[in-house]
Amino acid sequence: MKVKIKEINSYSRELAVQLDWQEIEEDFRKFVEKFGKQIKMPGFRPGKVPKQVIEKQYMPLIESQFVEENIQKYYLQALREKELVPVNKAEIKDVHFHHNEHFNFTAVFEIEVEVQLPELKKNSIKVDKTVYVTDEKDLELTIEDMRQSRATMQTVEDGAQEGHFIFADLQKLDESGVPVIGDKLEKRYIKVGDGIFADDNMKKLIGLKAGDKAQVMIPESEDVNSKKDPFEISVINVEQQVLPEVNMDFVKQMDPDASDVDSWKANVKEQIEKGYEQRATEQFDRAISDAMIEKINPDFAPSMVESYLDHIIEDVKKQNQGAELDEEKVRETYRPLSERNLKWYSIRNAIIKDQDFKISAEEVKAEIDRLQKDTPKQAKEIEKFYKKPSNKTRLEDDLMEKKIIDYLMEFVKVKEVKVYTKDLRKDKV
Repeated sequence: MKVKIKEINSYSRELAVQLDWQEIEEDFRKFVEKFGKQIKMPGFRPGKVPKQVIEKQYMPLIESQFVEENIQKYYLQALREKELVPVNKAEIKDVHFHHNEHFNFTAVFEIEVEVQLPELKKNSIKVDKTVYVTDEKDLELTIEDMRQSRATMQTVEDGAQEGHFIFADLQKLDESGVPVIGDKLEKRYIKVGDGIFADDNMKKLIGLKAGDKAQVMIPESEDVNSKKDPFEISVINVEQQVLPEVNMDFVKQMDPDASDVDSWKANVKEQIEKGYEQRATEQFDRAISDAMIEKINPDFAPSMVESYLDHIIEDVKKQNQGAELDEEKVRETYRPLSERNLKWYSIRNAIIKDQDFKISAEEVKAEIDRLQKDTPKQAKEIEKFYKKPSNKTRLEDDLMEKKIIDYLMEFVKVKEVKVYTKDLRKDKV
């Protein structure tokens, strides 16, 4: 077998393969024997037609089917010989084969680009690190969310006010005010003054009691310019949300191990700060990988991006549970992220190879032990979770990522940037 490689670009290869007749003669003989067993001809028993007769009668078909059945085998042999691993299905072209002649073909395919790492020096990677500064308002809002999760509903007798909840049926009306058959939303909660039930609609809801009716205008979509349709609201009940007091009964619901309200609040505050620290760490790690991507900007095989996007589309389909999906829009939305992740994947692999990084079974066990120690109440669930091979593989991947980031930290110059949570809250408004 003669194999010539042509490098089209950093990720595309053209493989020209030539096999002499002597190399494939035995394969061809066996193929003719198998082909002959399927042939029925007058004057011969099934499967007993002489080889010479079969070849004379069916040679073009034999040649065609031989190529179809064997070209993949010879292609794989050529790949192994040249130690190439394609990342997509090859385009096979320029196929030439006839009995007693050589077998030629060309395969064009893409490979994973091998990244050449630059020489890294101390402080050669400049990265900002966010330091979040929390305040008492964070604690107040977190406790408020906890109270919301334990809230109860209480009937309001003297009419709905802003912030109250109306339990009602909503019937769509046509332009003349007649109910549209089949367009009724039954037993729904609407919050007075919230979203589409603010402004003019809120004015129509204020003061409503059980048994009352009111007509509101509801937009067909989230677009501010979308058409609004009339709906009749038939009030079943008016309720208000009653939040629990922050006392020991409430605290014990949130944390059975809490000893008093003040120490519980201190623990909640500590968890908030840890949450922001974790957020800052994840952002910092991401910033390091982004800095490496910007520094190297490696090429990648386009087919790898398409394959990555195919997986994303499958995930989105599962999440949508069969709902109609604009696949092109999903591809357009996720393409920048896919390209970014593939660039980091290539750099990551280059670092692993360059530094001969490995994750040992002992490192995996130590991490599982740490997770169990940090959350002792979930120790058994954690142990069960990581008995599943796919979950353990994901953990190994996370540990490898940490090892790579720790290695790159040797070359990182860090600039701390304070971000106050009060400013984050303003941005949300």
